[in-house]
Amino acid sequence: MKKSKYSDAQIMSILKQAEGGVPVADLRREHGMSSSSFYKRRSKYGGMDASLMARMKELDEENKRLKRMYAEKSMQNDLLKEALGVRS
Repeated sequence: MKKSKYSDAQIMSILKQAEGGVPVADLRREHGMSSSSFYKRRSKYGGMDASLMARMKELDEENKRLKRMYAEKSMQNDLLKEALGVRS
């Protein structure tokens, strides 16, 4: 996955400026951000503070790890069933 060129603090600062009344077009131009990137971040992180943002990222990573674990266990289960000749 591509890493963002903005830190969490920078994203929060940009979103706070937008909430404060600074025109979005000016913010996008100043920070070199596309409109889709801005609105995607606003929908994802709007109304959060930095600690909630960090917690959400931790949960996303944990979710990815758990999905990988489930996929591996499911494959192992299927292989065992196949080896034992059990049909489900």
